[in-house]
Amino acid sequence: MLQQAVDWLLYSVIKMDSTTRLAETLNYIIYDTIKIMFLLFVMVFIAAFLRSYLPQDKMKKWLSKKRYGLENLLAAIFGAITPFCSCSSIPLFIGFIRSGIPLGVTFSFLVTSPLVNEYLVVLMFGFFGWKIAAAYVISGILLGFFSGIILGKMNLERYLNKDIALNAKSFKQKALSTMQERFNFSINESYAMVAKLWIWLIVGVGIGAIIHNYVPQELIQSAISRTGIFTIPVVVLLGVPMYGSCAAIVPIAVALFQKGIPLGTALAFMMAISALSLPEGVMLKGIMKLKLVLIFFAVVTAGIILTGYLFNFLQNILL
Repeated sequence: MLQQAVDWLLYSVIKMDSTTRLAETLNYIIYDTIKIMFLLFVMVFIAAFLRSYLPQDKMKKWLSKKRYGLENLLAAIFGAITPFCSCSSIPLFIGFIRSGIPLGVTFSFLVTSPLVNEYLVVLMFGFFGWKIAAAYVISGILLGFFSGIILGKMNLERYLNKDIALNAKSFKQKALSTMQERFNFSINESYAMVAKLWIWLIVGVGIGAIIHNYVPQELIQSAISRTGIFTIPVVVLLGVPMYGSCAAIVPIAVALFQKGIPLGTALAFMMAISALSLPEGVMLKGIMKLKLVLIFFAVVTAGIILTGYLFNFLQNILL
């Protein structure tokens, strides 16, 4: 019905020629933007409503107990349900450290939080379908889990600054007791998320539409063939210094995939931009030594590269 409405608007009301690239590009932008915004609002509401039952104090208590890696898994799952980017995750990361939670566990949260969240899941579902979205969520949580385990085993606490200089104001959620309070909280979260991301979504969908309709597939294939099996490490290393919203990155990754870039390569590029960034590195430098920042980036980068190869291997199964 939505596609029919968009077709009617462009081809019957505005009288655009449906065979032109401009018309196809506008159709792509309008349809995908409306679809994803609707899904975004609904899914953020559901995630926020469920999160309202998860007290932060109890979460800190659970994460502080040593249970053979279960605390890392809980931290990664908690990161998946918090709607933070790589930089926005740091205040809560600092709060966890100051509350005595093991460093490896806090890193599990820090990796997964920007990599997997409700609005990214919506975008993945809307653009790639449920199989790839589910596989991405699982891979993101596992990446946070194993990265935290590895970093925790390295005994890196000595590289933390004795006095954390950054603002340690942590994410605080008001205690919600009634169903009406939870409903209002979830509605406000949905409105806030859509208001925060709509411009990035339009920009991302617009860039994706241009790539989809104007960039020749032969050009994409040529670029891939020049790097061969090293394509994934190259795109990940290109993506790590960048900083952007998933709302803009996911549509671009979709367009690249539709132009012939393997699924794992496109997702690895998106994961690198989402999970790691130079602004995040600068902020982390305020609470830890440069060596620890570099170790953290190296472990996560290696994990993203391996995940990209895995998705390429499983591409035929997921599609």
